[in-house]
Amino acid sequence: MKNLTQFINFSAVARHGSFANAARDLGLAPSSVAKSVARLEADLGARLFHRTTRSVALTEEGRRLFEKCSRLLDEIDALDLHSIREGDEPAGLLRIGAPVGYGTRVLLPRLATLQDRFPALEIDLRLSDERVNLLDDGLDAAIRFGKLEDSTLVARKIDEQNLVLCASPSYLERHAPIQSISDLAGHRTIAFRLPTIGRDRALQFVEDGEPVSISGSARFHISHGEALVHAALLGSGVAQIPQFFAQPFFESGALVELLRSFRPEPLSVSLILPSSRNRPPRVEALVKLLTGSP
Repeated sequence: MKNLTQFINFSAVARHGSFANAARDLGLAPSSVAKSVARLEADLGARLFHRTTRSVALTEEGRRLFEKCSRLLDEIDALDLHSIREGDEPAGLLRIGAPVGYGTRVLLPRLATLQDRFPALEIDLRLSDERVNLLDDGLDAAIRFGKLEDSTLVARKIDEQNLVLCASPSYLERHAPIQSISDLAGHRTIAFRLPTIGRDRALQFVEDGEPVSISGSARFHISHGEALVHAALLGSGVAQIPQFFAQPFFESGALVELLRSFRPEPLSVSLILPSSRNRPPRVEALVKLLTGSP
């Protein structure tokens, strides 16, 4: 049988969800089990586990192989090792996490294009304004705004979005003009409450080349992007929102941009991935689509 020990070790890790527990069950050192699985991944050209310092989780390829091993371990010589790999054509289930607003307005049309291009691709788009965990949530990739905090992940920049200050014409008719940052002191502001930390995002600007933040003045706090936009449309106050939300309403005249010359640095939008090694074709297709790489 080919590499029987590697398949046994792999199956043990998949069952236990831990190299340490699998090694204990097998009577081996954890390092031996880890090396065995790494060799199997190299032989197959597929990443079988997502790894962090705290946990391991099966990739889609790993799940497929584990299903085969569970049924056919006694007939491993007959197992087609290449059957766990997708062909050149992207196929299978692609799981992606994204914030609700960006996922709906920006990402969804691009994913529709991807699926039109590769009909064998199945897409599971999970929309949430909570910070997702790729491994815990079983995702192949996720969209994230701002800086990447987890150094075990890979980030590919795919977009930039301006934060724009705006209000409805009805609100502006009832209140004093806003021509400088200091004018905001006399206005009602609507704050976006960051779901991940439960605190308001400060209003951000750049004045004379220096960043300026204003916080603590809001009387309306909303933790959902679409609802924040709706509150601004209703004339509830001044809001700072990503441009992808605001642009259609700027064009229709339902919202008016304020203090354009004081816009802050754009927000970086990244595609977050577990690893740059042994990505399946379905994930590579997503990376190429969103980064514009050939």
